[in-house]
Amino acid sequence: MPANTKIWRSHNIVLSGGHMNLRQIEVFRAVMLAGSVTDAARLLHVSQPGISRMLAHIELQLGLRLFERKKGRLLPTPEAQALHEEVSEVYGGIRRVTERAEELKSGARLSLRVLASPSTALVAVPRAVAALASEYPAARIYLETLPTREMLGRLIRREADLAISTIPTDNALLASKAIGQWRLVCVFPRGHALSSKRLLRPRDVLNERLISFSQDTPQGRIIADWCASSQVEAASSVEVRSGQMACALAACGAGIAIVDDLTARACRSDELDFRPIVGSPTLGIFALAHEGFAPSVLGKRMIELAAASLKQAGRG
Repeated sequence: MPANTKIWRSHNIVLSGGHMNLRQIEVFRAVMLAGSVTDAARLLHVSQPGISRMLAHIELQLGLRLFERKKGRLLPTPEAQALHEEVSEVYGGIRRVTERAEELKSGARLSLRVLASPSTALVAVPRAVAALASEYPAARIYLETLPTREMLGRLIRREADLAISTIPTDNALLASKAIGQWRLVCVFPRGHALSSKRLLRPRDVLNERLISFSQDTPQGRIIADWCASSQVEAASSVEVRSGQMACALAACGAGIAIVDDLTARACRSDELDFRPIVGSPTLGIFALAHEGFAPSVLGKRMIELAAASLKQAGRG
């Protein structure tokens, strides 16, 4: 390496064939600031002989005379002044790293892109996002509702950081963690004959005029299984893909509907009521993220808050 070359490499400053580690840099800087070994030792809370030995070792190692001793004071040489400029840059960089770490801890300049299945986006996920925003007011949080297939594509392409999905995935590129559960319930207009029962059976539901779901949805498949096992053909003239739309239609008297309990609880009103269905399967709610990337502090906290929010929603 050419003489007088100075670079910052890892934890060292390399100079004229020698190098200084961070502790040596700290001692040199303290002496430059304090002007004496005694004051430098006091500044670093170490012994005076230790500072003297370290300083002598630095000069020997670098092959440079850094200070002239005069009447108990240390007078920096031009070489020491030049070196101190480099050290000041190093400390400025360390200070910026420390400041950046503190910003990251508080969420400043961090963002989180969250996707949610429609039913979780009615109450549970917004509640979790609100709590996250309160904990990290400097962070930017983006929330969007999408069908599961689109959510998976966004996560794989790294166009989102996290998804809360009511449908699991076996995609090898995505990590999946169960954070909650949902069940199917029956929604109907207030005052409907079904409101007299605390629990409904599949046959109770299938004997009514039904707002149905297409068979590629979880609701549609379960309804088809109930029809087959009960040997009942459900009467239906309206088909939807959204639990929220099914609730709106039921409230208007278009029929009764089988929806997830998250949607039913969110849509419950003076016009709409619901009851659980005996034998309805319990299905999972999952936090999905890209397998190849570690989650941020915001992502981890969002999953914790979403799990807590889903648990609270299930008790509502």
